[in-house]
Amino acid sequence: MTDGTVAMRRYYYSLKPFREVFRTGVPVLTYHKLGPSPRGVRLRKLYAGADLFARQLAELREAGYKTIALGQVRGAWSNPQQRLALTFDDGFYNVLQHALPVLAANGFCATQFLVAGLLGRANEWELRESEARELLMDEAQVREWLAAGQCIGSHSCTHPRLTRIPLGEARREIADSKKALEDRFGVAVEHFCYPYGDWNEAVRDAVAEAGYRTACTTDVGINRPGLSPFALKRLSARYIPRTLKTLLHRFGG
Repeated sequence: MTDGTVAMRRYYYSLKPFREVFRTGVPVLTYHKLGPSPRGVRLRKLYAGADLFARQLAELREAGYKTIALGQVRGAWSNPQQRLALTFDDGFYNVLQHALPVLAANGFCATQFLVAGLLGRANEWELRESEARELLMDEAQVREWLAAGQCIGSHSCTHPRLTRIPLGEARREIADSKKALEDRFGVAVEHFCYPYGDWNEAVRDAVAEAGYRTACTTDVGINRPGLSPFALKRLSARYIPRTLKTLLHRFGG
């Protein structure tokens, strides 16, 4: 297996290398930030260009793919072909800017996982690690997202690593974020995403006890029968690094 093959399985760039594996289950694609990465950014892999995002969604639509809600993933296991879910982590404003018109143009629906205690502020959990500052959607912008037929889920109150804080505090992050979003926006918040993909059995059980129907991880893969709805796997979508472009060209990818 080449390094290029490993990378292709971990990150989603285009449908071609994933077409066969997508037929074996239900893929969930995830994005964080859309648009150009600013100077000084540390984690460029969390950015996807707006043009790339538009190409990816157009390609999926042209291939006959339709989006389903996260709560429908288990039901789609019996007939997974050409079904997928789209998710965005953190609630960045640049997603509203760049994703909303593209989702509408392709007839797709996505779930935006919001950090309930930081609406209208910035990526404070990343700033503490010297990451570039990015704005999060405020209340009016979330309402615009919902009015366009898109969905929201919870990404906790403050984006902590849930296994590294006391369990009682983790339970509050999980349950209070659900209540805060439901009270503010008047919609059911049934889906959770573990911040940093950090979870264990106790955290998973707390998510279930709080009344969520699903939870997304950062575990890489396709969702197949037998997988817990509180451990959904995802594929991160991003640009193709120059080194991988060279590999793919060399090996005819």
